[in-house]
Amino acid sequence: MKVRDIHSVYFIGIGGIGMSALARYFLYIGKEVAGYDKTATPLTGELENLGIAVHYEDSVVHISEEFTKAGSTLVVYTPAVPNTHSELCYFRGNGFEVKKRSEVLGLITKDTFCFAVAGTHGKTTTSCILAHLLKEVDSSFTAFLGGISEDFNSNFVFEGNTYSVVEADEFDRSFLQLSPNVACVTSMDADHLDIYGTVSDLIGAFEEFAKKLGATGKLLVKKGLPLQGITYGIEDGADYCVKNIRIQKGVYLFDIHTPSGTLQEVMFQKPGRHNLLNALAAFAMAVEAGFPAEPLARGLQSFKGVQRRFSYQIKEKDFVFIDDYAHHPAEIEAVYDAVSEMHPNLFMTVVFQPHLFSRTKDFVDGFATSLAKFDKIFLLDIYPAREKPIPGVTSDWLLKKIDNPNKKLVEKAGLLMEIQNDRPDVLITLGAGDIGLEVPKIKKALAYAS
Repeated sequence: MKVRDIHSVYFIGIGGIGMSALARYFLYIGKEVAGYDKTATPLTGELENLGIAVHYEDSVVHISEEFTKAGSTLVVYTPAVPNTHSELCYFRGNGFEVKKRSEVLGLITKDTFCFAVAGTHGKTTTSCILAHLLKEVDSSFTAFLGGISEDFNSNFVFEGNTYSVVEADEFDRSFLQLSPNVACVTSMDADHLDIYGTVSDLIGAFEEFAKKLGATGKLLVKKGLPLQGITYGIEDGADYCVKNIRIQKGVYLFDIHTPSGTLQEVMFQKPGRHNLLNALAAFAMAVEAGFPAEPLARGLQSFKGVQRRFSYQIKEKDFVFIDDYAHHPAEIEAVYDAVSEMHPNLFMTVVFQPHLFSRTKDFVDGFATSLAKFDKIFLLDIYPAREKPIPGVTSDWLLKKIDNPNKKLVEKAGLLMEIQNDRPDVLITLGAGDIGLEVPKIKKALAYAS
């Protein structure tokens, strides 16, 4: 099925960050769009405000007539939806074109110059920075983002269709559906072992992804990763290298060494060395695609950020509240390091909601080590997402492993009171589940600091 032959697009799991970006795309190009999701969220609300019909009960009776014509309807689903889902079974059993999100993304971007951002951490921030930079140099591009860019206030950007920016997601081997021209790999830490089984299988998938570039493609690789490509890093002699880092009034000031010269006095506002690496990766990808280095470097200064990626909710002299999507031990470590660098010697309280039983089981010791670094820990119950409970894998099990006496298991209903009683210097909320929905409530309750 070709896009021009499609009249209607139906999404099963429309509220996902990647799915909703695709829904916005098809609506933008004039298709009829509707879908199902398990629960209503701010994202589904935004889609409904755009005129997209969304329902929240798995029943074929809610599928309107215009989406029941197999010859002109494309059905897109997320792998998080079980095969027993009644709507998915209906479409599969009645001759519809049914594709995973990654397959559709691959088809849409195949005829563009595709920038693909891969890695177990950093994909969303890097792709959002890259989209911002392409906008700064007046490029014709479409971006499908895994978070809400604060520069565009959306996870979908359309500024033309010559270039495309996509996150190359390793989950379910989705990134193997893409045909990138320039790609980067930000990290290859163990993750999604429920899919891959072993770390070596995960690394093998990244190696297979690298081969998708072909002879003319260019691969940017964080220096030290076991892949061949153009390297980038911080003070490590990489092909693209950040050097001479200073902090002035909470902003990074640094130089970028490139294969063709050095750019001095570059500025970037987002805290954390991991975010400096993300900025460098995005910059290097754009340079390797042929865009001029100097305006790209200037563009880094005006990047606003991504919602739930080291997002300052409150930033006052005597109190700071930061929210972040971190859901892996390495990401939690990166947030801790960034807070320590930007707000040294302050008492830090972290609220963490573990995401997935399988991830908690696979990395429980890593979570315990990374969380123990904070001064105080409030731990919420595990957010299950697509999973069923695993016997013995609980937040209480994780809590017992954290080597820090200032720790507590907290119910979501009692979280506000705990935070208000604690009154830390720095509060950090972390997790990829529904903890983000609590952030506005917490911010409002902490009016004493604003």
